[in-house]
Formats: sequence, structure tokens, C-alpha cells
Amino acid sequence: MKITSPVFKHNQSIPAKYTCDGENINPPLFISDAPENTKSIVLIMEDPDVPKNIRPDGMWDHWLVWDMPPATAEILEGREPQGMMGKNSGGEKGYAGPCPPDREHRYFFKLVALDLASLALSDSASKAELEKAMEGHVLAEAHLIGRYQR
Repeated sequence: MKITSPVFKHNQSIPAKYTCDGENINPPLFISDAPENTKSIVLIMEDPDVPKNIRPDGMWDHWLVWDMPPATAEILEGREPQGMMGKNSGGEKGYAGPCPPDREHRYFFKLVALDLASLALSDSASKAELEKAMEGHVLAEAHLIGRYQR
């Protein structure tokens, strides 16, 4: 399984347009090579480089999407994909772009193929609840890392 973007390469800079310094819209993403028996797809965007004085665990969740159809091949720029949107660490549903407070941060776009069509989670589910619901149902994972510094 693969996740790519036409606007930044793996481990390269995310253009400012997709951050709090720009339009704060999600970048376009391409999904390919999901296993044949995939029933749904999950997307988690997270920043593991948050200063501990801001978040003790050092993690900021920017985007949680689950129950995406298995045939999803593209997430259009500035458009929420079909599926359930969870709350990010800012308490909002949907995408929240990079906005590092101190230095360059890494942003992990984690794509997960599941053998379940629905995780039966409410849209107020946390990332921890999402990850718990996925346990034992993961068929494949793919990662795309973008970087951003203000």
C-alpha cells in the first residue's frame, strides 16, 4: 500500500499553503495498492515533535479519518474525504494544518487498510479509541512524512 502527494515528496517540506501560515487546507493525497480484501481505510495525520510543555506526550493529532471506502484512490486538495472525521488535538473535526511553535516538525500521514467496513465509532472518538478499534484488523500500513518549519 502507498500514500503519496503531488505537492511534496516523502521527508520533504510541506508547502505553506497547507499550513496555518497559508490556506490551512489539506494537501492532495494519492492512495494505491491497498490489499484486495480491504474493507475500509483509515488516515491519521500526526506530529510527534510537539514540545512536552505543550503536550506531555509530545504528540499532536492533526487529522483523523476512518471508514473511508476501500476504493478511495485520491483525497482532493482542500476536500474532506468520504468517511468519519474525528476530532484533532485542537478539538475540531477535520484537517488542521502544520503550525509548529518552535522548529521544524515532522508530520506523519499514516494510512491503514482494515478488514472491517466500519469501526462503529462516534465522531467524538479520540485517536486512542480509533487505534484500539483497529487492533487485530490491520491488513497493511503506509506512511508519508512531510516537514514544516515556520
